[in-house]
Amino acid sequence: MKSPLTPSELEIMTETARSAASSAYAPYSNFHVGAAILFENGEIVGGANVENACYGLGNCAERSAIFAGATKGLRKIQAVVVYTPTPTPTFPCGACRQVINEFGPDAEIVSLCDSKTVVRTTLAQLLPDSFGPKDLGK
Repeated sequence: MKSPLTPSELEIMTETARSAASSAYAPYSNFHVGAAILFENGEIVGGANVENACYGLGNCAERSAIFAGATKGLRKIQAVVVYTPTPTPTFPCGACRQVINEFGPDAEIVSLCDSKTVVRTTLAQLLPDSFGPKDLGK
């Protein structure tokens, strides 16, 4: 596993996630989420949640950012920063955890919010005994 995020990387990713949250399309929940993904090559890709009137067709910020990176050919996630404008940090949902596992089973996960509370963990802690490419011989 790559060493934890440097202060500089965390600062850039925090700004990327905060900026992305301001672009979220959340007219139904009004719950804006921004994410920043650090890929193995050092590129940081942001994403926001996008809701839909047919609720199940929306997309989370984390997956929006991962899919944007994947369309650029980026495949290995080093870290994920999730920002919500809330008093306490919010963690990636189960679907996002599974998608993060596809591209970064050893990824560091950082959740932050409008307070000074920052939670740093790993995907392995959030999704223990996960199913992924390793189970398919990949």
